[in-house]
Amino acid sequence: MSKVVMVTGGAQGIGRGIAEKLAGDGFDVAIADLPSQEEQAQETIKLVETAGQKAVFISLDVTDKSNFESAVDEAAEKLGGFNVLVNNAGIAQIKPFMDVTEDDLKQIYSVNVFSVFFGTQVAAKKFDELGVKGKIINAASIAAIQGFPILSAYSTTKFAVRGLTQAAAQELAPKGHTVNAYAPGIVGTGMWEQIDAELSKINGKPIGQNFEEYSSSIALGRSSVPADVAGLVSFLASENSDYVTGQVMLVDGGMLYN
Repeated sequence: MSKVVMVTGGAQGIGRGIAEKLAGDGFDVAIADLPSQEEQAQETIKLVETAGQKAVFISLDVTDKSNFESAVDEAAEKLGGFNVLVNNAGIAQIKPFMDVTEDDLKQIYSVNVFSVFFGTQVAAKKFDELGVKGKIINAASIAAIQGFPILSAYSTTKFAVRGLTQAAAQELAPKGHTVNAYAPGIVGTGMWEQIDAELSKINGKPIGQNFEEYSSSIALGRSSVPADVAGLVSFLASENSDYVTGQVMLVDGGMLYN
């Protein structure tokens, strides 16, 4: 029987890296993303198919629970099962603390926190329907371990994901489901390009300098790439992690030590 994973925000960046890696592990992959990302998702689908696995694009607004429910149903129907959910979708906001608005908070909490809550609930329900012991893997961050200036709203959402992961893991454990999270550091993706550009506007440093300065604190001497994060997700999605739950695992090359 095939293994099936749904990756939210899977059209590009870390999500694409996760989809490609899990396809190599033998998973059929549902790429769940906004309708505007369908063209980007086709590149991810090609990578999955090159690995010899099935892939489908599923339109999903992660902030809408009913949409999440229909997306999981669609993934299970089209791919013949449902074993793993990777709650990867997320956004960043780069603003001084005193400039963060009510609308900013509503937006970032809807995407970074509510979606993880909805996804975890919906996935667990589907696992129970199918009679499988499933795995839920959430996107945290080094900002789930330590708050960062200019990223106050983002940091609070990732602390929330950390707490949600721990609480859900305890409640879902009796049914055999595991809930864990991966916590990337500095990853060379579009999100960090955005962070670098916004920091440049605030502190006047040239584009690229903030990224380099943050990266300079990494013990292994380089920023990460999506494949680095995908390697940890591969472990969390595999039977090798069957006795691991409620954990937030750093994958940052040695920036923070938890």
